[in-house]
Amino acid sequence: MIDPRASSARSVPAEAVVPRRRRPVAATFRALIALAAVTGIVIDLAISDSALRVLSYFTIQSNILLAIVLILSAARAATARRPLPGLLTGGALLFICITGLVYHVILANDASGFSMTDDPDHAMTGARQVSNQLLHTVTPIGAVLDWLLLTRPGTLRLRHAGIWLAYPLAYFGFALIRGAIMTPGTPARYPYPFLDVDAHGYAGVLGNAVIFGLAFYVLALLLVTADRFRPQIRGPENRISSQAAGPLK
Repeated sequence: MIDPRASSARSVPAEAVVPRRRRPVAATFRALIALAAVTGIVIDLAISDSALRVLSYFTIQSNILLAIVLILSAARAATARRPLPGLLTGGALLFICITGLVYHVILANDASGFSMTDDPDHAMTGARQVSNQLLHTVTPIGAVLDWLLLTRPGTLRLRHAGIWLAYPLAYFGFALIRGAIMTPGTPARYPYPFLDVDAHGYAGVLGNAVIFGLAFYVLALLLVTADRFRPQIRGPENRISSQAAGPLK
């Protein structure tokens, strides 16, 4: 005979038995990375003569998204609420990784063929150098460390990889439409060299987009795969909360 009390006990959520703990270290770290993103964006807006041009860059948009996600995640960690869904946090992570990798491997690399190091509009001096490092180096590294050290593994799904690509695809269309309606010769008419229709033609730009898109999809799959197999780092402040979360499904 089955004891009804045993069935009832199994149906009680783990967090009702073991309360979730606040995670001040995670909250503080996420707030600091969000602050770095906001600082870099504010600097770029302050030294530019066109806020719309600044906001047209994937770098700025991905850092805005990251700052929003990290602020929300910091608030949830500080108040012991459930974390944001992996679809959202993983997307923010992917986009900021794209920002960091494309900059360091392509745009800041003279051998890539798409380098922007000689562009006078992107001279890295003074305040621009500070914002450049914040937005292309500090925030990507910070986001990866948060994911590896402060985020429970196993929340990303294979289906997320395809969904995340909708944003880079939409950005590609936005960049082409924006460039087509702007006057030729306008500064930063095409925000990145590999999207410059004047230099490569539409066929060349489309070819570049296919190559970058495939690379982004592979990166997304790598993040999902790594998230499934990476170990969970259990610190003293989140040991109880990780026990309350129960097994991943």
